[in-house]
Amino acid sequence: MLALNLLPSSSLSPLNNSLKPFKNPSSLLPPISTLKLRNSANSSPKFIHFQSNPRNLSTPFTNSKLPTKPRSHFLIPHCSSSTSPESLPSESNESNPKSKTLKLALVFGLWYFQNIVFNIYNKKALNIFPFPWLLASFQLFVGSIWMLSLWSFKLQTPPKITKPFILALLGPALFHTIGHISACVSFSKVAVSFTHVIKSSEPVFSVIFSTFLGESYPVSIWLSILPIVFGCSLAAVTEVSFNLQGLWGALISNVGFVLRNIYSKKSLQSFKEVDGLNLYGWISIISFFYLFPVACFVEGPQWVQGYHKAIESIGNPMTLYIWVLISGVFYHLYNQSSYQALDEISPLTFSVGNTMKRVVVIVATVLVFRNPVRPLNALGSAIAIFGTFLYSQANAAQKAKKKLEGEKSS
Repeated sequence: MLALNLLPSSSLSPLNNSLKPFKNPSSLLPPISTLKLRNSANSSPKFIHFQSNPRNLSTPFTNSKLPTKPRSHFLIPHCSSSTSPESLPSESNESNPKSKTLKLALVFGLWYFQNIVFNIYNKKALNIFPFPWLLASFQLFVGSIWMLSLWSFKLQTPPKITKPFILALLGPALFHTIGHISACVSFSKVAVSFTHVIKSSEPVFSVIFSTFLGESYPVSIWLSILPIVFGCSLAAVTEVSFNLQGLWGALISNVGFVLRNIYSKKSLQSFKEVDGLNLYGWISIISFFYLFPVACFVEGPQWVQGYHKAIESIGNPMTLYIWVLISGVFYHLYNQSSYQALDEISPLTFSVGNTMKRVVVIVATVLVFRNPVRPLNALGSAIAIFGTFLYSQANAAQKAKKKLEGEKSS
């Protein structure tokens, strides 16, 4: 920084010569008539230092004398190069909470909308082309292409791929494949609303499997799963479109996704630097290679004949292509939005949002497909979903208690 030193004018003769027209220049100006700039090594980088003359000199305007202290400093604030506009208070900082709320609303809105679109067009495609193995494979294929495109065009930072990372993904991807194909089989056999009611029983399987693996749960969690079991049972008994394959498909889907979550916690502990979206992208790619060969074996010989029947029933083949493509794209998009929502909010808020998502999807699909709903069926669905909500609250309370106990012990 710069410091201003006041030096005697006698050191500069040109200035004295320039004052010759005045009879008594000293009566107008003090001996300190010139300034010299020098670097101040000891000064703070955020201030400019003005140094007064240390000598006891009179001024032309007053008879008082300057202070006799060796020096005095008058500090003027000066913005350093490190000061940025972002560090200063602004109206944009005040609006951060509002912008965050708006962002969360947008994420939730997209998540719900994309899930509704997927369920509607997935069911439409399965109604005229009932081959869930092929359709599930295509949805994973679309997700794989989507993620590879994001990584190729640098729209998403690709994860570092190593052999241990791929090996750690084999188990979660296998269970993800089981969960996805089982859900698609259920969608092809029963109403979408019924599948989602049964899938709301996923916490029951999570508690049971985790208990077998040695984890303990408080009484509140065990009590919260009772309305889930009762509600799903009531909905199944009173379901108009009941089909045993549809019921088993939804239940097996719950088992697959629960085991995927449990296995992921153990096998992916060393890869916490990989974000959720990249993790899901690689799970989709591996799941496609798991599923498609099996789909060719299970349904392959029937695809050509089923395709011709579907074209005859719908008339325009482009309609079928669009429905299948939309189901594939929005299957990946709603999963992507769910991972983005999980990054932005707490697990409890995510669980509540996921519960409300099932309500929205059930209502939307009932209105679109005009599925008949009996009063007891609606009651059972409501009880099951309410039980899921109670479970999310109890589970969050238990995690908070464990965290508090861990902080106290440490």
